[in-house]
Amino acid sequence: MSTKVTVIPGDGIGPEIMNEVLKILEKAKAPLQYVEAHAGELAYEKTGELLPDQTLQSIKENKIALKSPITTPVGKGFRSLNVTLRQTFDLYANVRPVKNLPGAPCKYENIDLVIVRENTEDLYAGIENQIDDDTAESIKRITRKGSERIARFAFELAQKTNRKKVFAAHKANIMKLSDGLFLESCANVAEGFKDIEFGDVIIDACCMQLVRWPEAFDVIVTENLYGDILSDLCAGLVGGLGIVPGANIGKDIAIFEAVHGSAPDIAGKNLANPTALLQSAVMMLQHLGHNDIADKIMTALVETLKSEKARTRDLGGSATTTVFTEALMSNL
Repeated sequence: MSTKVTVIPGDGIGPEIMNEVLKILEKAKAPLQYVEAHAGELAYEKTGELLPDQTLQSIKENKIALKSPITTPVGKGFRSLNVTLRQTFDLYANVRPVKNLPGAPCKYENIDLVIVRENTEDLYAGIENQIDDDTAESIKRITRKGSERIARFAFELAQKTNRKKVFAAHKANIMKLSDGLFLESCANVAEGFKDIEFGDVIIDACCMQLVRWPEAFDVIVTENLYGDILSDLCAGLVGGLGIVPGANIGKDIAIFEAVHGSAPDIAGKNLANPTALLQSAVMMLQHLGHNDIADKIMTALVETLKSEKARTRDLGGSATTTVFTEALMSNL
């Protein structure tokens, strides 16, 4: 039985890299059917809506989506589409695996960690007030329910993927109530997972340690804002956002996405690197239980990146998007 997947081509380089990833999935015989839907600037030009109702309905019906980068117009009145999707479907867990890949220029080796970020609360909930002309405030809201479920997700992920340590990153030494509640909730959940080592680290110290000893980390669970910052920091450790996948997972619905931008400066030039979106598709296959196909694609990706001739410009090579795809499909 094939699974229906909502495919959002996105903006800028989005349609190009999506097209290549779908070719690879077809070559790997992934049992998937694709339902195209739109969001972002392209959708706005066509429908007058950044996030059309039919796109939301498609995700609701299929429960799985693969999304290229989408652009939210800059300016007041435009809310982040990524935040809107996460809150609409209660996609409370943002999962960002960070691992070295051959051919990706970086200063570190032996990095293999996962950032698990709470996706619906904290400052990103968008609770803001204009106090007066010179003062605005943002409210940081942390709940026990939200903290416990993201902690449980992190520990269950560690168990399923044979990881040994979960660190909670926080600032409870200063924000004793909000971050204190988050840390307390994580520690309470940890009591039910005696096979997984639990520790905590203050967020600024965590950033410093990631730069000095990134190989010491395994799973990091943290709040929304901290997780956003740590995710990009860790991507930089292994070569940048162009090679790092991402997923937003809720109880019933999951959206897998490339986390980099839409790169309009190279759109249509056959220069974009599909690796991040491809690895996100691999995460989607794993989520659906197609681990054999996911493993086959990852093996082919690693083999492809070993060849300098197959690497795109951002990885120091000169291959076009289509040359990269052709090389990977031949390795399949």
